[in-house]
Amino acid sequence: MTAVATEAHSARPQRAAPIRRRRRFDARALGRGLGIVLIVVWCLAPFYWMVVASLRQVDFTFDSTPYPKHVTFDNFRAIFRGNNHFGRALLNSLFIGAVVTALAMIIGVFCAYAIARLHFRGKFAVLGLILAASMFPGVALVTPLFQFFSNIGWLGTYQALIIPNLSFALPLCVYVLSSFFSQMPWELEQAAKVDGATPAQAFRMVILPIAAPGLFTAAILVFLSVWNEFLLASQLSNNNPDVTPVTYAIASFTGSDPKVVPFTSIMAAGVVVTIPLVIVVLLFQRRIVSGLTAGGVKG
Repeated sequence: MTAVATEAHSARPQRAAPIRRRRRFDARALGRGLGIVLIVVWCLAPFYWMVVASLRQVDFTFDSTPYPKHVTFDNFRAIFRGNNHFGRALLNSLFIGAVVTALAMIIGVFCAYAIARLHFRGKFAVLGLILAASMFPGVALVTPLFQFFSNIGWLGTYQALIIPNLSFALPLCVYVLSSFFSQMPWELEQAAKVDGATPAQAFRMVILPIAAPGLFTAAILVFLSVWNEFLLASQLSNNNPDVTPVTYAIASFTGSDPKVVPFTSIMAAGVVVTIPLVIVVLLFQRRIVSGLTAGGVKG
């Protein structure tokens, strides 16, 4: 039996060893990789140079060495000293951004929900008008806004900076949230109403929790747009350090010599302003992407 089994086993055809195929050179993958690298370098090069310049000593401001040399942290200490009011400007930008974001979210949520859920005549025209309002160039609005706020005595106040920023932030908020609400399943809200919930309760207890990624994305985008705004801040703040945002405060930096522009201090201030935004975006990039892509595919 053993010999027969051995002969039968040896008579079985043996499987040939798999032939390893060499991977072909993929020119498309290489092109995509090079494209990504170029885009990353193009986007990060200015920030890298800003960091390098912020670490230089004042005497070596115009040194073209592409890496940190003559390193010092005096520039970061200097921006919080003197008459630049940089710390106050940071608080002003934080306050203005928080108020505009809160108001834009409160108004934008209800507006976007109405556009996405309700059926009424002229709905798309209303959305088009909201988006058209954001297309007006800021330069064309500065002069009338300056004159209007000057007449009512609002120049150099928080409301003169909050209201115009809110008018630019609302279209962005409504556009992002309306696309998110429109792709949410209508059956969830109907099921909540069947269980006895009022429309307000269904909106608060069912719709808002599901729409959290879109709300978070809209809030971040609105805050970033307000934080980076410069044109309106440069005119409507009226050089009042109590309300001046950080963007205009950096542009108004002065050093020990009024005839010399403190480039290293300006670069240090730019790093301080940019790093928190980079950290926030990196921490919540998944929520931002999911909110931006929501509504892109319907099915």
